[in-house]
Amino acid sequence: MKKLFIPVLSLIAIFLLSSSNSRSQQPVATTKAISELQVLAFQENGSQDNPKTKYELVWSDEFNYSGLPDSKKWSYDTGGNATGWGNNEAQYYTSARLKNSEVKGGNLYINAIKEDFEGKKYTSARLITKSKGDWLYGRVEVRAKLPDGRGMWPAIWMLPTVWTYGDWPACGEIDIMENVGYDPYVIVGSAHTELYNHMKGTHKNGKITISDCYTEFHNYILEWDASEYRVYVDSQLFFTYKNDGTGYRSWPFDKPFHLLLNVAVGGNWGGQKGIDDSIFPRSMVVDYVRVYQKK
Repeated sequence: MKKLFIPVLSLIAIFLLSSSNSRSQQPVATTKAISELQVLAFQENGSQDNPKTKYELVWSDEFNYSGLPDSKKWSYDTGGNATGWGNNEAQYYTSARLKNSEVKGGNLYINAIKEDFEGKKYTSARLITKSKGDWLYGRVEVRAKLPDGRGMWPAIWMLPTVWTYGDWPACGEIDIMENVGYDPYVIVGSAHTELYNHMKGTHKNGKITISDCYTEFHNYILEWDASEYRVYVDSQLFFTYKNDGTGYRSWPFDKPFHLLLNVAVGGNWGGQKGIDDSIFPRSMVVDYVRVYQKK
């Protein structure tokens, strides 16, 4: 246990005691304030590569407003609707449609809805930070509660802003969180590269079971540097992908990437056991998104 970790825990305890009487009146503020201290505690306790590493906040959305997601931070990705996004996905991702992406009560809601729309039977949203938030290395933290049900396929992930090394998967993909509804509670983190990808059956991933991922918020975290990246749920490390030094075919992760948040319906993976139409609507609820980089 590294120095300053115990004082930080003490601060957390003091904060919890002092706020216990007002928690019901200010649930959003309490949740986010506690998380700030958790971040400090996690940093002092040590990252895997360097326990003294410090991060500073460089980008965030706390969703403390109402309406559509902040257009200075988020865009809508709709370009793959006609082709099912290469995965035979069943939804139509909409643009700036409040039914599918709404900020209210301190949270972002990405809503998957059963409805006929533009030739599809379902709608949802796919939000991206491309050209509004792009980073090379750092710590990405998304606090979210996931949608359950057969046919759901929520994801928190990253793609390169410029595809320097070619088309997917050579360009690289970082999956911080994926879950498919027919395999409940199982969170998957993975890497996709030219050498390692699911098209070849060589993809690299890790899994962790989170028994309350549909009813409680959890922090889905990426820590990424030049030597490796690590994926966590809360403080639990469950996937590490290392730079083996052989070049971009295995490590294309040396360029700026942007963040994607989406809820897919069906698809080659999410729809392997069909779609339960009785579950809709379903939402991925996001408390905040924060990006840190080393000082």
